[in-house]
Parts: sequence; C-alpha cells; structure tokens
Amino acid sequence: MKPKPVYQSLMRGVVAAAALAASGSLAQSFPSRPIELVVHTSPGGGTDIIARVVAEILTREKLVGQPVNVMNRPGGAGAIAYTYFKGKRGDPHTIMTVASMTLLVQTTRPEMGMGLDHFTPLAFLAQDPQAVMVAADSPFQSFADLVDAGKREPNSLAASVASPGGTARMLLWLIERETGARYKMVSFKSGADAILPVMGGHTHFTTENISEGHGAVEAKKLRVLAVSSAQRLRVVPDVPTLKELGYNIHIGTGRGFAMPADVPKEAAARMQAILERVYHSAAWREHAERSMYENIWMSGPDYAAHLAQRRALVLEFLQSIGIAPKP
Repeated sequence: MKPKPVYQSLMRGVVAAAALAASGSLAQSFPSRPIELVVHTSPGGGTDIIARVVAEILTREKLVGQPVNVMNRPGGAGAIAYTYFKGKRGDPHTIMTVASMTLLVQTTRPEMGMGLDHFTPLAFLAQDPQAVMVAADSPFQSFADLVDAGKREPNSLAASVASPGGTARMLLWLIERETGARYKMVSFKSGADAILPVMGGHTHFTTENISEGHGAVEAKKLRVLAVSSAQRLRVVPDVPTLKELGYNIHIGTGRGFAMPADVPKEAAARMQAILERVYHSAAWREHAERSMYENIWMSGPDYAAHLAQRRALVLEFLQSIGIAPKP
C-alpha cells in the first residue's frame, strides 16, 4: 500500500524538523574538541602573536568551551603549514591564522595544488600597514624626493625588504608601477633585519610595516615619508598616506582566520560570530592600537570576496617579478 499524501507531507515535515534541530545542535555544540590555531611561522612573529592574543581572549573570556592550542608549523615559506591545513578538509576544529599575502602566494604555487576553494574564510580583523621609511639624516625629505630620484637615476637607490615576495616587496612594486620610478631591492630574513641597513646607511629606504620601524622613528633614527593605510596613522599623524599623495595604493599585512574547505556551515557561522566578539573586545582593541593596526572587520563572505580580488593583484605582482609563471 502506498503512503497517503498526508502521511508523506507529515514525514517530510518531521525530517526537515530533525535536520533543523541537528543543525542548531551542531552550532551550539561547536567546538566539541580542542581548537588548533595553525601558524605558518615560528613563535614570536606577527602571525604567531595574533594567534596567541586571540587564543588568550577566547579562553579568558570563555568564548569557547574547549582549549585553544597554537600550533607553529614553520618552513617552506608557508608550504609546510598550508600543506598540513589542506589535509584537514572538513575539520572545523583546525583554523588557519591567516597572513593574507602568505595565503595568496600558496594559491599561486603550482606544486601546492591549492586554490581559494580550499579555504572557508571566517573573519578579517585588521591590516598591518606598511610605511616608506628613510634614515633620519637622509637627503630625501619627502616621498616626492624619493620618486624623483628613482626616475632620474633608475635602480640607483636600494630598498630593503624582508621577503622577495612579501607585502613590503609588493608595495615597492606598486610604487614603481604608479610612479614610473625604479629601485633595486635587497631582501633580508625579517622586517627588523630589513630596517637596520637603512639606519646604517647601507640601503636608502624600506617599505616594511610601520610597527617594525616605529621604535626607530621614536628614537629619531628613521623618518617616515608616507604610509600605505587608508587614513593617517595616529602614531605618525603628520605623515601623509600614499592615497593622499595621489597614488591608488592601500596595502598592508592582512590579519584573519579561515577554516578548511567543506566544514559544516553551522560551525563556520558560529566561529565567525565568536571572532566578531573577539574583534569588539577591549583586549583586541588594546592589542590592535599597540600594534598600530588598521582595525578592519570583514565577515566570512566579505573576506572571501576581498581575498579573491586581492589574489588577482598578487598574481600579477608575482608574475611581473618572475616568482610566479606567466600564462
């Protein structure tokens, strides 16, 4: 005997209600085991510090009912951490602490076999802006002076950066593209290492994070000619932004979090809501101000769109300097 239409409708309603209840249950029960915050650098770097600050806020303010463990997996310019993360598909308890440039570079490396579809973006919390910094006794008194010299004598001035494919190098590329000036690039192991030769007169300027050089600025060993933030920074209020100077440049080290692909939507939504509470916490605001970040909140969908848009520019940059293969 075939089920009657009324019985079929009733059963469909029961199934739908059960699915809805299960969905709500998953959202409420997540996380059901310890959360792992993956970091692609060694302890002490900017991405590691972000992970530990957020882990502390999550635990201290009891935003999650499980331990939060920071797991450092350095090596291979991020490849080791991202290969590990790629293997965690579907696991919402593994969360990548994202430095946007590093993530996007991984998606351009053919050997990684990784695209943006391997990530579930959760939240973007801040951007760590770059700055154009020269020695205190440099003859370049303004950004225009530096540009004029780079046009007048191409490749005669040296810029120091932490990585040949990092955000500071990309800012240098954007400056060259926008102005027509040309500079030599010298890379070092870290942002701090890239700033030292500027102070010593071995390179002419750096485009590293303002947070890396601010101590030397306060000690009057460096001067800031321009910043890459959208608005002037409180720590150097008299310094213009590159946008103010007429250049379409707003760049910095993006700070966010992502789950692997194919995680339950309810778990991702719950973690996004938790991270939004972190963003609005006094502890995060204090850390962001101390670190000289631009506080910028993006929810998962907006963050995903931002990464897709930025990836196109990053790929163009990497291809133009010979790091990524051209099509």
